[in-house]
Amino acid sequence: MCTLEKRGSIYFLTLTGSNDHRLNPSLLDSISTALHHIRTEATATPSTAAALVTTGEGKFFSNGGDIPWVQYNKDRLLLLMSKVRSLLTDLMSLPVPTIAALNGHASGQGYILALCHDYVFMRKDRGFLYLSGLDIGEVLPTPFFKATLKAKISSPAVLCDIVLKAEKMTAEVALQKGIIDAAYDTVEETVAAAVELGEQLARRNWNGQVYAENRKFLFDDVLHALTIAETDEMIKNSRVFEPKSRL
Repeated sequence: MCTLEKRGSIYFLTLTGSNDHRLNPSLLDSISTALHHIRTEATATPSTAAALVTTGEGKFFSNGGDIPWVQYNKDRLLLLMSKVRSLLTDLMSLPVPTIAALNGHASGQGYILALCHDYVFMRKDRGFLYLSGLDIGEVLPTPFFKATLKAKISSPAVLCDIVLKAEKMTAEVALQKGIIDAAYDTVEETVAAAVELGEQLARRNWNGQVYAENRKFLFDDVLHALTIAETDEMIKNSRVFEPKSRL
């Protein structure tokens, strides 16, 4: 699950436990509840000085969609995708700046979750970013994967490394390729830097609703893609039900 606490101007959303934080309905609902709490407080006082730092415990930030929970069941997969889309829409319309402080591996939908933050920081000593599609014989399953990658990564060569080489990228490589904003030696330094940036942004005391609308303007293609429901035909044509597959 996850926890949410506020220290000064910073909301800390932490994916808890030593597991790989696969995205299933329980975890997605827990995160969505936390974001709703932030939105409610920020909406009540639009000029509230605040920012969100998202991180995790253990060696994973998120290992993607929870295929063991899906059990190759189409209805479960559609439910999972619906909840992922709803969560990412909430995150990308949140009226505070958002920073992902990656404590470890981020793959599949966990990769996309990280990129849907305004800023991404990553530790150097552990973890990588990875879209496993080619390695597991899976076509990228959703329009929002494509929209997010294109919105956040401007270099076609880097997109090829991610999608057509399934490259596992360390923090240093991801920073060099412009995928993340900063890399630090340890998870403690990564979180501390995220907090420092969050506090700097919060001190600007921007109107949260204006901030959210500007983000929507910047990433309108992603938000549009998140409204496109996965059809039965899309699920049928994917190879998501094969035992090797992972979201």
